[in-house]
Amino acid sequence: MRTWQLERRKRTRHLIELGGLVVKAGIVELTNDDRAIIYGALLWIAVKLQSHEREHARDLWKMMGKLAFASECHDDQKSQRT
Repeated sequence: MRTWQLERRKRTRHLIELGGLVVKAGIVELTNDDRAIIYGALLWIAVKLQSHEREHARDLWKMMGKLAFASECHDDQKSQRT
């Protein structure tokens, strides 16, 4: 397989994983799959990350994400035992 094909597959996988996070967070359902709302929310995040609140926002969102991943992992392990 050619290098450009491998890079394209890698990029596609990355984009699919990012889209999966949008679904996992419940944003698709909460916005009724309204792409303008989702895009607007992402733009709002970008503005926050360019502001003086950058570090606080990053720390807060990172903590929330880690807690959610850990909770999901715990729930998966719990459901596998039953």
